[in-house]
Amino acid sequence: MREKKPRVVVTFHTTAEAMATEKACRDREIEGRLISAPRELSADCGIAWCGAAETRGTLESALSDAKIEYAGIYEMEL
Repeated sequence: MREKKPRVVVTFHTTAEAMATEKACRDREIEGRLISAPRELSADCGIAWCGAAETRGTLESALSDAKIEYAGIYEMEL
């Protein structure tokens, strides 16, 4: 069984926003990936971005700079 680690999870209203986040994070070298949105979180499109918890500030800056709208940002163990 894989050890759970603190993660930051971003949910989106649309798939386009999720894909734009992937590009923005790749451009800024923010590690993470797109995942299926966890059941306990509500996501309109069913896709979420998941990265290390310590990247939250950098991730929020990237989303703001790229003018990407998101449904929510959560910290959880995954």
